[in-house]
Amino acid sequence: MNFALILFLFVVFTGILWSINHFWARKKRPADAKDPWWVEYGGSFFPVILAVFVLRSFLVEPFKIPSGSMIPTLLVGDFILVNKFTYGIRLPVINKKIVELNSPKRGDVVVFRYPPDPSLDYIKRVVGLPGDRVEYHNKKLTINGQEVKHESTGDYLDPARLYYTPRFKETLGEVQHAVLIDPEAPGHVRPIVNFPDLDQCHYNEDGLNCKVPNGHYFVMGDNRDNSQDSRFWGFVPDNNLVGKAFFIWFNFNDLRRIGSFH
Repeated sequence: MNFALILFLFVVFTGILWSINHFWARKKRPADAKDPWWVEYGGSFFPVILAVFVLRSFLVEPFKIPSGSMIPTLLVGDFILVNKFTYGIRLPVINKKIVELNSPKRGDVVVFRYPPDPSLDYIKRVVGLPGDRVEYHNKKLTINGQEVKHESTGDYLDPARLYYTPRFKETLGEVQHAVLIDPEAPGHVRPIVNFPDLDQCHYNEDGLNCKVPNGHYFVMGDNRDNSQDSRFWGFVPDNNLVGKAFFIWFNFNDLRRIGSFH
């Protein structure tokens, strides 16, 4: 059971208690009678839980980065905020879009429900849009026949692993960001699941070539050799999108990380 559903059930439960008291039980009690405990707690919690539910469902939602797949942009332990309405307004719990707004752009960092297991939330960067031809061969990214150029910016020291990895500057759409590409890591990729539209991808010993289906996105981690992403488990359906990540609001190990990112 996911947190959104639990929160929704709490809203319904406390809302029922508040409504029973407000519209019926309070009128039956003597004017000087003390409110029952269930009324006191229900009335106190309902507006707070309702506010949290609305804020989390329609405006922003907090997440914690659990892995290093987005290093150096996002580090393990970063607490981030995700804009829930950038890509449209969705009904909470069932995640059904009811109002169309914007579509993801190349370079956006997005949170989405992991296609092989929608109970899990993943975060990656959008590389391919619907209809794009995405190729990744010998660690070189090509989109619609145009190679994405990389500019070396020195080595990156992973503070957790104490390991240096070459860092590059990359531009996707209007977004310029950093990526890590390890020349010593194997460039061979293979699908780990039999994902939908697998026939749109062709794998060989050097990498892969994929045509992004309509209504789907091809995503990759910035830590290219330490990220399980669309190269391994396929495309992200629009229905799985949660929102656009835009702000680091806390990190226990380094408060200097607080701020926006690309």
